Amino acid sequence: MSGIINLKKEAGMTSHDAVFKLRKILKEKKIGHGGTLDPDVTGVLPIAVGKATRMIEFMQEEGKVYEGEITIGFSTTTEDASGEVVERTPVSGDLTEDLIDEAMASFVGPITQIPPMYSAVKVNGRKLYDYARSGEEVIRPKRQVTIHFFERTSELRVVGELVQFDFRVKCSKGTYVRTLSVDLGAKLGYASHMSRLVRTSASGMDLSDSVTLDDIKTKVATEDWSFLYPIEKAVGDLPQVEVTAEQAQDISHGRFIPLANQEQVTLAAFFEGKLLAILEKRQEEYKPRKVFKD
Repeated sequence: MSGIINLKKEAGMTSHDAVFKLRKILKEKKIGHGGTLDPDVTGVLPIAVGKATRMIEFMQEEGKVYEGEITIGFSTTTEDASGEVVERTPVSGDLTEDLIDEAMASFVGPITQIPPMYSAVKVNGRKLYDYARSGEEVIRPKRQVTIHFFERTSELRVVGELVQFDFRVKCSKGTYVRTLSVDLGAKLGYASHMSRLVRTSASGMDLSDSVTLDDIKTKVATEDWSFLYPIEKAVGDLPQVEVTAEQAQDISHGRFIPLANQEQVTLAAFFEGKLLAILEKRQEEYKPRKVFKD
C-alpha cells in the first residue's frame, strides 16, 4: 500500500495519535505525517503511506495556511486557549482595525521567532514542554521563519475588556502561529493569545477535500480506497520537470543529467505523468536524490 491521505485531524489528539490509529485501520506500519499539529488545532494533516513516506520532508517544506482567532487582553502559559492566564491587559478604545492591520503587515516576510515553552522543540535533549511542566527555565533557540501573508478576516469583536478577531496566515515550516499571535499583541502593547486555529491547507491539500479517521475506517471496511491519493500529490508546490525516456533511464541508474533553462535547486522529475525522482542541482547538472520505481 502506498499513497497520500488528506486527513482532517480532530481536536484532542496529537499528530502521533492520528498516525498510530491509521496504522491500525490500514494495517500498515510505514506511515508518517507531513507537519505536526498541536492537539487543540484541527484541520489538514498530510499523511504519507508506504513508499510515499520518502516524500515527507518535501511535504513539510511547502507553506501552510491557517485560519483562526486572536484574543487581545490576556496571555496564557501555552500561548493558546488551553493554558492558564499569565497577564491581563484591558483593551482601550484606542485599538483600531487600522492599527491591527498595520501591525499584522509588519510581520510579513522573514522574521525571528522564539518557540513557546509548551512545544516539542528540544534543548539539551529535552523537549521544552518537559522544562515547562517541571517549572524550569531554559534559554530557547531562536529560529528564522517566513510569513507569506497575515491578514484580519473579520471585524473586531469587543467582549468586555477583550478584543477578538479572525485571521488568516500562510507561513513556512517551523512557524508557531500562537507565538505570532502573542508577538502581534506585544507589538500593539497588549497581552494576547491564539484562541482558535484550523489548518486549511498544507502540501497542496485543502480542508474541503479532507477525510476524518471515521471516514477512512468506513471506506476501508468496504474496500473503498478513494481516500488514498497517488504519490504525485505529495509534490505540492515543488517545481516540476518532464524528462525524456533517455533522461529517465539515466535517472533510474543514479546518473547526473543536464537540464536546460532550470535554476531551481530541487526539482520533481516526471516521466509520462508519473513521479520518477527528486533531483538536486550540483553545479551545472542535476543528481537524483530520491528515485521512485514501481
